[in-house]
Amino acid sequence: MIFRVILIALICLPISAYSSSVKVHERVLKNGLKVLVKEDHRSPVVVSQVWYKVGSSYEPGGITGISHMLEHMMFKGTEKHPAGEFSRIIAENGGNENAFTGRDYTAYFQTMEKSRLEVSFKLEADRMRNLKLDAAELKKELQVVTEERRMRTDDKPRSKTQEYFMAMAFSNSPYKNPVIGWPSDIAHYQVDDLQAWYQLWYAPNNATLVVVGDVKAEEVVALADKYFSTLKTSIIKPLKPQAEVKQVGVRKTTIKLPAKLPYILMGYKVPVLNSAKDKSEAYALEVLAGILDGGNSARLSSQLVRGQQIAVSAGAGYNMTARMPELLMLDATPVEGKTVFDMEYALKQQVYDLQRELISAEELQRVKAQVLASAVYQRDSNFYQAMQLGMFETVGIGWEKADEYVEKINQITAEQVRDVARKYLLEDHLSIAYLHPQPIKDHKQTGKVAGGRHEK
Repeated sequence: MIFRVILIALICLPISAYSSSVKVHERVLKNGLKVLVKEDHRSPVVVSQVWYKVGSSYEPGGITGISHMLEHMMFKGTEKHPAGEFSRIIAENGGNENAFTGRDYTAYFQTMEKSRLEVSFKLEADRMRNLKLDAAELKKELQVVTEERRMRTDDKPRSKTQEYFMAMAFSNSPYKNPVIGWPSDIAHYQVDDLQAWYQLWYAPNNATLVVVGDVKAEEVVALADKYFSTLKTSIIKPLKPQAEVKQVGVRKTTIKLPAKLPYILMGYKVPVLNSAKDKSEAYALEVLAGILDGGNSARLSSQLVRGQQIAVSAGAGYNMTARMPELLMLDATPVEGKTVFDMEYALKQQVYDLQRELISAEELQRVKAQVLASAVYQRDSNFYQAMQLGMFETVGIGWEKADEYVEKINQITAEQVRDVARKYLLEDHLSIAYLHPQPIKDHKQTGKVAGGRHEK
């Protein structure tokens, strides 16, 4: 009860009370590298991130997952810094580092004591253009990625169902392919494939350097100029449009895998900030997702899990910051005695309710309060602040939009939520995957986890 009172109090704050009061400094170096610096002097720490405009949605057939594979190989060294040196040097300087690959970006980051920022720049600038790709190292890392895929997808019924679902839901959008890649593609990577991908996309004119922490912007820009400005550019042509063809009827697939529980996954084709003609629709869809799944008081949890007690779990999700049109997702696991078809009916009923009736003022306030509370909390994280800037910039929205999020959510009305539900959550735009559990055979796990140092 106290927490709810705090949330309601927060929502009454003026925008200026929680929006960023610290200016983001932008500078573009002569070779096209964009540098974004945000000063935050609350602790003597700095986060440095390098974002590349490349991910699985950039990949053609035959080499799916190559962006993720290259991320692994980026730790295999250069002439100046052999394999293992990058991580060793960062650790010796009291820092930590890692990387992640998504559908629309690949990013590398370090968190350091502020005086060690130059160490980070020196190492990242070196591997931006001077990576050594070795066939022996690739062979070893292929085993790591194959094991990663097994652990994260092949041995997890829900993850495997989601992979099959995405492949069905999208006809020609590259979002149909998994970030880690299809097994046959992973098995046939060659050094030449990775070299060509690296030379094309890993260039200063295709990257954004984001620094947030206890620094002075002009000093950071000068340091970036020292280490990055001499790096050669790539000739990068605009991507060909890959607009998803119009879906003209519901799509369904049944997945039979060894599993303990049944599961249903549903997705409606929806726009995102990058694709919506009316940008407010993306924010309204974000609120809609929050109404369904935004904490214990959200509809799916309060009505299906605790209320009707027909679901073990139920959720909703939407990524408004994707590069291309997305899916608004619903999923659920039924309780014993209920089926995935019972869940389908219940989830559709939730959609119909949003289409028929306006959400209450209290529900709308709850979502807005949670968004605001989350924004206030996340301001305490240098890493998250840098993540927002890097992601918004890399997917093409523009880093400036990051600080508009809370204000735009606060402007959404109940009528707008109903309107987007009626416009986009249509049966003909719906895809459904049913997981029907098969008997789980007893078997002993063989082998050990290889690698696993990079969290995606």
